[in-house]
Amino acid sequence: MELPFPDVFAETGPDLAPEYLQILWRRKGTLIFIACMGLLTSLLLTLPQEPIYQARGSIEIQSLNENFLNMRNVSPTSDEGGSYVPGSDLQTQARILQSESLLDRVVAKLDLGKKLFPEDGRGRLSAWRKAFLGEASTREKVLTLVAKNLKISTEANTRLIEIRYDSTDPQLATDFVNTLIAEFVQQNIESHWKTNQQTGEWLTQHTEDVRIKLEKSEDELQSYARASGLLFTSEQNNVAEEKLRQLQEELSKAQADRVASQSRYELASRTSPESVPEVLDDATLKEYQVKLTDLRRQAAELSSSLTPAHPAVKKVQAQVATLELALEKERTNIVQRIQNEFESAQRREHLLARTYASQARLMSEQAAEVTHYNILKREVDTKRQLYDSMLHNVQEAGMTSALRASNIRVVDTAEPPTRPYKPSVVLNSALGLLAGAFFGIAFVVVQERSDGTIHDPGDTTRYLDVPELGAIPSAKAKGSRLFAYYQNGKDLKTKKLEKGDPLQVELMTSKKGPSLLADSFRATLTSILYSGENGDRPRVIVITSANMGEGKTTVASNLALALAEIGHSAHMQRILLIDGDLPRPRLHEIFGVPNRWGLTDLLEGKTPPSDCEGIVFKTGFRNLDLLPSGSPTASSAALLYSPRAFALLNRMREEFHTVIIDTPPMLSVPDARVLGRLADGVILVVRSAETMRYAAVAAKQRLTDDGTRVLGTILNQWDPRKTNQYTHSYGYIHH
Repeated sequence: MELPFPDVFAETGPDLAPEYLQILWRRKGTLIFIACMGLLTSLLLTLPQEPIYQARGSIEIQSLNENFLNMRNVSPTSDEGGSYVPGSDLQTQARILQSESLLDRVVAKLDLGKKLFPEDGRGRLSAWRKAFLGEASTREKVLTLVAKNLKISTEANTRLIEIRYDSTDPQLATDFVNTLIAEFVQQNIESHWKTNQQTGEWLTQHTEDVRIKLEKSEDELQSYARASGLLFTSEQNNVAEEKLRQLQEELSKAQADRVASQSRYELASRTSPESVPEVLDDATLKEYQVKLTDLRRQAAELSSSLTPAHPAVKKVQAQVATLELALEKERTNIVQRIQNEFESAQRREHLLARTYASQARLMSEQAAEVTHYNILKREVDTKRQLYDSMLHNVQEAGMTSALRASNIRVVDTAEPPTRPYKPSVVLNSALGLLAGAFFGIAFVVVQERSDGTIHDPGDTTRYLDVPELGAIPSAKAKGSRLFAYYQNGKDLKTKKLEKGDPLQVELMTSKKGPSLLADSFRATLTSILYSGENGDRPRVIVITSANMGEGKTTVASNLALALAEIGHSAHMQRILLIDGDLPRPRLHEIFGVPNRWGLTDLLEGKTPPSDCEGIVFKTGFRNLDLLPSGSPTASSAALLYSPRAFALLNRMREEFHTVIIDTPPMLSVPDARVLGRLADGVILVVRSAETMRYAAVAAKQRLTDDGTRVLGTILNQWDPRKTNQYTHSYGYIHH
């Protein structure tokens, strides 16, 4: 099946372009007009406005070392603790910058009351306003205006605060930002200085009180010690307690010594003196043993050679006896010494035990006095520590108050702006253009959605579910009425048919030469001829529309002319065009044929006139005959229902190659439905931007319900300029 512009569907395809883009392109004029109105409105609102300048400055809020000189321990306003929220200090400083007290200082320093409201409070009008309307004071108005023009912003994950101020005077805006920063720094310094000064004064006052209380407590401690008879060393320890501790240590040592002495004594008492460890380990006894052994060896040697009465033998024996006596005496002395040591240790233990018991009784008697003394002593120690700490803090507070430090650092000072901050002509123009485009798009879409007509090629296929045989461009479209002709048989010329030209649109296809309108009808005819089933083309075709004024007569006449043109070149039989629009016939006027004889006369059985060739009239175009509507009748439907109508169409099918019947609108007159049952098929003409979708759907549905074959639709009076995809695909339309 061919369409008037096959390249369109071959290259782009009607389904590839979004529907909304087609809508916007079709109504681009309205869209551009509304967008330009938005742009013009923004310009009219922007240009008269007074230019506003904006000065900018920035500061850094540094972390304050609150533990400087250990002031955190005495400062009641430390931020450390469970209630501290990260970033809250930055927000707090930003709010302080907008505080009324700080702004009041800046206003007073710059004298903004006279600069912003120079005439305020003067004249009778101002007095009447204050009297009856309660007008605000100059200070309140200035603060309100300043707070409105001041903008404070913080940057995430930084300690920076940006300060911006708007004013019609760039120098005033700059002075305000710089003065605000300076006053903020000064206020911060004064705040810290006052806090430290107040802390120092408070510490000084309370340190004196603590000192007095400390002296009083020390006096009470000494008085109680003298009254209770307690003695203490220089380390403030109790003498009796220290003596008891020493006695306890000596008693423990004495008991240990007595146990050791008793053990040695008992061992010496139970065993022989020779086996006592002290005897065995004594050096003198060892020396005696060596000498005794040596003498006994000499005595033995002498006895082997001499008699016992020999003087030498006696001498040695005397020495042995003397040495044995000395050895025995020394052993006895050692055992006696062990006994003496045991008795001495035992006596010392008893003495220490009695002394310790006596001292313990004394300590028991002084226990209450010592306990009370210790309580008084701890109180004195606590007050002394508090006094020392406060005295140290007083000195540190004095040093801190002398240092006028601030945790605010000026990052950027404000510079006089060279260009206005607002109004921005470019930005407002862009916003106005965007707003106009937005409202234009909304208006176009709403208007399009409220428009229920069929517009573009492909719409009939979408809504009616039948083939679209062709799209006929509007005769008003650029290039539609151009056709070519030959001058003097050789020169190809171009002429534009204007309104009133002898060649009508209904006969456009009869003119030779390239013409967009004529080519559209020829292409549509090709689609019709190929719409048959199994190679059987339709012979009798009914042309109708849903309503009047949709161009079905123009379509029928041009299709008949195109068929006649094909028949002339292929030596086909004649083509018959029947004017079946009995209520409003027009074909006889288009082809210049009398209407005294026609379809109604044949259906009534009348005899044709003498100038008819059989039962039809010649049109002046080769191979094309016309059967007019004939005499007017009031019962056209009854004539079409008669058996003669069926017989007539069968006769025409035999005598002519193709029969095209122009019928009245089918929604108002039933003639098209009746003739459609007798024909091979019906073609529904739809006028672009005129035919309502519901009307076309209703017409197609009635034909379908009647069992009539609908060959397809023809979109008439289509304007390619209002369709994006077709306009771009057919550049020759504009040439």
